[in-house]
Amino acid sequence: MEQKVKRIGVLTSGGDAPGMNAAIRAVARTALGLGIDCIGIRRGWNGLISSDFIKLTTSSVSHIINRGGTLLYTARSEEFRTTAGLDKALATCKLLGLDAIVAVGGDGTFRGALDLSRRASEVGYQLQVAGIPATIDNDIGCSNYTIGFDTACNTAVECIDKLRDTMQSHERCSVVEVMGRHAGYLALYVGLSVGATAVLIPEHELDFERDIVEKIRRARLAGTTHYMVVVAEGVGSAIEIGDRIHEAVGIDPRVTVLGHIQRGGAPTARDRETASRMGYEAVKAIVSNQGNCVVATKEGRMVVIEMEEALKMTKTFEMDRYRILEALTNNNYAEIG
Repeated sequence: MEQKVKRIGVLTSGGDAPGMNAAIRAVARTALGLGIDCIGIRRGWNGLISSDFIKLTTSSVSHIINRGGTLLYTARSEEFRTTAGLDKALATCKLLGLDAIVAVGGDGTFRGALDLSRRASEVGYQLQVAGIPATIDNDIGCSNYTIGFDTACNTAVECIDKLRDTMQSHERCSVVEVMGRHAGYLALYVGLSVGATAVLIPEHELDFERDIVEKIRRARLAGTTHYMVVVAEGVGSAIEIGDRIHEAVGIDPRVTVLGHIQRGGAPTARDRETASRMGYEAVKAIVSNQGNCVVATKEGRMVVIEMEEALKMTKTFEMDRYRILEALTNNNYAEIG
């Protein structure tokens, strides 16, 4: 006999991403439309441990779809990684009568959700969990796209376009560091969009002479007097790379670290629309007793993947964009293959 879902919790955890508010809104409104109460857990898994929550209503999630950040705040929780922390969180679930939790975040958020569901099962409490992928790095293995990526890219592009104006005026080299500790999706997408001279990503082993110095030299021979180098933070310090450029070719680079500005701002239409669809599908999966799942995108479609399977999945970094970048940068010298 299927369990009737009466009350759903929703939380955001880990790094914030534009579009999280749209996901919260979609979860709340879908649940409320089905006659299910929706409780917002504040400050991620910490909030579940400390019973920090609010009841969400149609009006309380109005006018948030266009806002960056997250209405429910977000945090990381070391205590939640322990059995004692899980038991405290579970006590809050029992107190509130939660039948399910929708967790918006990344792989760490999903692992926490799965651990909580398993712990609940051990003590005889039925709790479904559903994950919604949200990270500006777009590096969650089970999903082609994650909430926040498009907005972060557009923010970085806008900043770099402005930097290019001043670099062109002074005939300078600009080294811009964008986020991406373990993945180069953001750097490569942005680099291609701004016509960067060079893009450094973790997935491509750096040869400083080949990947930077020679590209700057070729650009100069082609008549260019200003250069843009985009660096994913996982490759190394943009400041150190700027120093090496100065030593190698004698120009004086200006270094800009965009940092957390990439996490902010109003989400783009793509992130709002994707978050809305994911929030809706997460609630529908729970109501259908398809809990312990992740709502992901695959070839533009929404798919529901069992969470344990989703956490085992890896994403193969496609180098197509890198080859296109190579072909479009100083194309008289490019090799297309």
